[in-house]
Amino acid sequence: MLLSDYSDKPFLGTLFTVSAPSGAGKTSLVKALVEKEPSLKVSVSHTTRKMRPGEVDGVNYHFVDEAAFRSMIEAGDFLEHAEVFGNFYGTSKRWVLESLQRGDDVILEIDWQGAALAKAWAETLLGMFHAGIFILPPSIEALRSRLDGRGQDDEAVIAGRMAEAVEETSHYGDADYLVINDDFEVALEQLIAIVNSARLSIGHQSIRHQALLKTLLAGK
Repeated sequence: MLLSDYSDKPFLGTLFTVSAPSGAGKTSLVKALVEKEPSLKVSVSHTTRKMRPGEVDGVNYHFVDEAAFRSMIEAGDFLEHAEVFGNFYGTSKRWVLESLQRGDDVILEIDWQGAALAKAWAETLLGMFHAGIFILPPSIEALRSRLDGRGQDDEAVIAGRMAEAVEETSHYGDADYLVINDDFEVALEQLIAIVNSARLSIGHQSIRHQALLKTLLAGK
């Protein structure tokens, strides 16, 4: 896939990335955010990890085997991809580009590495505004409690994720906004405020209203 295939139209939407250490409540917050702001679209990533109880293919993730995932890498189908805890995850480039050109605001639930790649891709290659959000738990004890409460992973997996939490947290400064998920409703309101702020940024508004600005500046 070539970016030149999409060069005939401006990217009217805003690209948001939401990152967090495992157990910080990122997925629940994003789900609630989209329910409050239906114009936001969440990218459904491709992954090689096994489907968990209650998950639906094409809704939570596009579940594929490793051979299919590697073929998509070779075809240039991913905006970004990474290996996390032994599994591969990737974001569809075509879906993101088409959504942004329609004027949809897109959220990528993504780790810090993927967020950095998405930011560089959006700002350098597309020349568009990007808003990075990082979510943290209120304490390390709360993080452990949330991981234990899932009831889906064994102690070895939980221990591995706890070990990664400090490393993941150290990258919070790469984002544009930081939300502490102590009180869920407060954190949700903060996310809504961030989305509205980003939509009104100069970078976003100057693209969305370029015809109006041109007319106003011409005095006609």
